[in-house]
Order: sequence, then structure tokens, then C-alpha cells
Amino acid sequence: MSRTELPPPLPPETRTVGQLVAESVRLYGARFWASLALGFGPAAVALMLAELPDVLEWTVIPVVGAAIWALAYIGACRVGLAIGVDRRNVGTAFAVGLVAFLPLIVQRVLVLPGFDIVTLAYFAFVGLAVPVALVEGRGFRDSLRRGMQLARADFIHAFGSLATLVITTFLTGLVLFFLLRGVGDQALRVAAFLALLVLAPLFLLGAALLYVDQAARVVDSSPRPRRSDADLYPAVESDGAGRPDPEVESRPAPRGKPRRRGAGREGRPPVGDAR
Repeated sequence: MSRTELPPPLPPETRTVGQLVAESVRLYGARFWASLALGFGPAAVALMLAELPDVLEWTVIPVVGAAIWALAYIGACRVGLAIGVDRRNVGTAFAVGLVAFLPLIVQRVLVLPGFDIVTLAYFAFVGLAVPVALVEGRGFRDSLRRGMQLARADFIHAFGSLATLVITTFLTGLVLFFLLRGVGDQALRVAAFLALLVLAPLFLLGAALLYVDQAARVVDSSPRPRRSDADLYPAVESDGAGRPDPEVESRPAPRGKPRRRGAGREGRPPVGDAR
């Protein structure tokens, strides 16, 4: 039996949410060890969130957690986009990453009902500034401005892709939790650490590939340059549209109605004729 071939993927400007997730999984498998290393930082943040006392949780986790996630996102951009390293660009990307991840980490500390969607929408609107700073080498403010422009190009695609990645990782982690729910509390924490270690890179790689999709959508939706002639006929054409017939003035007069000597162009008497 012949093996069924998969259809070729759509170009980034028309790629769907499902294909973005599939490309993220494919990239994860193609560069497994480099991708897996991205999960150590986020898994450590989750472990600190569970083990630290409340005082340290409120003072340490927001800043340290946002910094660790920002560094992991920078690493995912390097893995997913195959870009070089520039210290100036990395510094700007790290600063922008702090701005992008801080509300998500604060939400994990506060656990306000319903605010997960708000913080994820915020990240979809701002988070693309991190690959912008790395790939395009822009400054802090310009990276944020450009990232928002990319998000507005197709915000439904950006938010839907990130939400699908979160749901995928959550459901996979939930399956692991139910498989281990009969063991002790410490084993569950270790299982949660391992689950986030494995699943966090999928979200980060998908967010990096999302930059390619949104950048292609901005280029594809840019207005076309207007023609300088405004679609009009050139003025040098003798028979262009709307021009009078150049021979109309040399047509002979109809028979029986000879033109009067000294009459005007249409046979009318000249001005001042007593007739």
C-alpha cells in the first residue's frame, strides 16, 4: 500500500492556527535537545512558585520569573528563527521580554479568575516585540511599536495561535496529572516540573514562529503604490480618449449652404456685421 503524502504547508501569510501548532511540534522534534533545554527555566519558576513562602513569592517570583521566561523566549527565537547573536539586540529583547511576560507571571501569583485570557491577549499584542528586537535590531520603543503593528495585522490569528498552544500544553499536562494522582505530593510536584520542562518549549517555539506569520501578513496587506499617471491616457496621444477629432475643423461645408466669405468657423457672420 502506498503511503499517503501530506499536503505541503501553506505559506506563512495564509498559515492557519492548526498548521502553526503542527510546525511548532515539527520544529520541536527536529531540534529536540536544544528545544528541551528551553524548558528548564520556566519549570524552575513553577517549582519556586510552589515551594517559596508567600513573602518571597510576592517579591521574587514576578521579577525573576519574568526574566527567566524572557531569556527562554530569546532562546526559542534563536532555535526557531535560526538567527545570529548580537549583544545589543539581546539586551533590547530581554528588556522587551520583561514587559511582555511580567503580567503573565503576576497572574500566576495572584490567580485572578478570568484574567488568564486578559494576560494572554496582552502577550499576543506585545510579545512579538521580542523577535522584532532580535531579527530587525530595533530599539526598545521601536520594537514595542513594531510588535504591536505585527499583532494588529491579524490579531485573531496571533491570539488564537497562542491560546491553542496554551490549551495543548495544559491538556497534555492534565493527562500526566491524572496518571500520577495516586502518588504522593512530592511526586506530583516533580511530575509538574517535568511536564512543564517538556511542554513549555512548545509554547515558546510557537510564539517565535508566530513572528514569521505576522510579518508576512503585514507585507501582504500593505497598500499597493499608486500609479503616477492615475490610469489616464498619456497626453502625447493624438487620438486619446476624450480628445476632439483633429480633422473636424477642415471638413467641407454641406451642399446648398455655402460658407459666407468672412464668416466665422461655423458659418456665423463676424462680429459687427450689420446683417
